[in-house]
Amino acid sequence: MAALPWTTANSVELQLPSMRLLDFSRAGEGQPLLVCAPYALHRAKIADLAPGHSLMEALQGAGIARLYLTDWLSAAPEMRYFSIDTYLSDLNVAVDTIGPPVDLAGLCQGGWLSLLYAARFPGKVRRLVLAGSPVDVSVPSELSRMVASLPQQGFEALVRQGNGIVSGRQMLQVWSVPLSTLDVEAALQQRLDDKSEDARALLDCFTRWNRETLDLPGTYYLEVTDWIFRRNRIATGDFVALGCKIDLAAVKLPVFLLAAENDIVVPRDQAFATLRLLGTPPAWLQCDTEPCDHLGLFIGCKALAGSWRRIARWLQSDLGEAAGERLQISA
Repeated sequence: MAALPWTTANSVELQLPSMRLLDFSRAGEGQPLLVCAPYALHRAKIADLAPGHSLMEALQGAGIARLYLTDWLSAAPEMRYFSIDTYLSDLNVAVDTIGPPVDLAGLCQGGWLSLLYAARFPGKVRRLVLAGSPVDVSVPSELSRMVASLPQQGFEALVRQGNGIVSGRQMLQVWSVPLSTLDVEAALQQRLDDKSEDARALLDCFTRWNRETLDLPGTYYLEVTDWIFRRNRIATGDFVALGCKIDLAAVKLPVFLLAAENDIVVPRDQAFATLRLLGTPPAWLQCDTEPCDHLGLFIGCKALAGSWRRIARWLQSDLGEAAGERLQISA
């Protein structure tokens, strides 16, 4: 099956071993927004899946003129020792290339990476969006339960089996159920019963995206499974990023948290548990909930037209206006 093309026009602003920094901008001036895709299993094209189902397209339409995306690359053998610090360092190079301060929007596991970055480099991030992002896994989820139920030796054996690289195809077999891909495919297939050509095209895009897996560096993979999903180091204040211990209470910038009502990967309560860890003034905290599953946050028409449009307005508002809005958590 051919590789899934990008939906929205973009150019490569920066090429690193770990990623391509993609530029979706329509203007050279304005506050930049960097969308940090998850580096977990699939390509960043989840943020630009298909017409009408593209976060990048929706953000452009909502008036974000300077727009970028991290397109994380599949790990080659020489990348087997790349760590979380490696990806934080390269994210820092990307931000410097764009020109700080940037607004940063982390999707799923791109959220904890974005939060670590904002805590490590507070002067380089103006506002932070965390969408379906796991941070405090003491609030359980299907994903965190699965990781906790497997011995760390099993993850280490997987790394040894791949000579330091974890196969994306093998991971897909393990994680496809908790990632709700079957639910998404079933919903799209149900629409196909109505003979919708748009639905057929969307199902084809989703199927191709789901099969384009990424291989991960073994070091990074073991750090994520152990430090974040097993030991909960970010939430407990026991995470060291690029030589500095991370204190989330010192994060005081405006933050918008987005959760999905039917999310088994990052349940609403887990996504919003991040609130109590931050030092951000309550008036600068915003929350919203969408009635969808995990992937619906990034490709669902209602989420893109609803919460993401609100997020775009929040990013474009002045700080006084943002501070005047009350904290609202949708039921």
